[in-house]
Amino acid sequence: MADSFHILLISGSTRAASTNTALLRTAQVVAPAGVVATLYGRMTALPYFNPDDDRADDGPAGGADGGAALHPVVAELRGAIAAAQAVLFSTPEYAGAMPGSFKNLLDWTVGGGEIYRKPVAWVNASSSPTGAAHAHASLATVLGYLNVDLVEAACTRIPVTRAQVGDDGLIADAAIREQIAGVLAALVRHVSGRK
Repeated sequence: MADSFHILLISGSTRAASTNTALLRTAQVVAPAGVVATLYGRMTALPYFNPDDDRADDGPAGGADGGAALHPVVAELRGAIAAAQAVLFSTPEYAGAMPGSFKNLLDWTVGGGEIYRKPVAWVNASSSPTGAAHAHASLATVLGYLNVDLVEAACTRIPVTRAQVGDDGLIADAAIREQIAGVLAALVRHVSGRK
């Protein structure tokens, strides 16, 4: 589909039965016509962030100073962000903040510039009384440093319990699906309005 709208979905969870990942998998299914939603799944393959390793392969010896080239999984992440017209995050809260593996992913986006001014939104899937507020506060801090185009109209809380996730890893509840589709539509409207 040549004129499709691409949204990259990134879960901050590494858990197999994650409600955050289930929400994003469901987003792939309920995406409006013309929207291609792609779930990024290589977070655990990313190396630990080290600014010394954040370099482009611009010579036969690797990096500009003759060091190693950019790790291929990092290059793949940055390429996926560059190819998307918007990014949607959903993350749990661990120990009062976003998970370290998710922060590591975000750290790798700094040097490439692909996420700069990119339309970005987040969905909070927590069903806890606190609603993972600290995770989203730390995410907001990092997104501020990344200078993204935060689409407030697409940022929302859609609580999901483990019981609402089916054996297929999807959420069947019609009201939740409608909310998820609404988030994707809000991202599309925002990007269309910027043109």
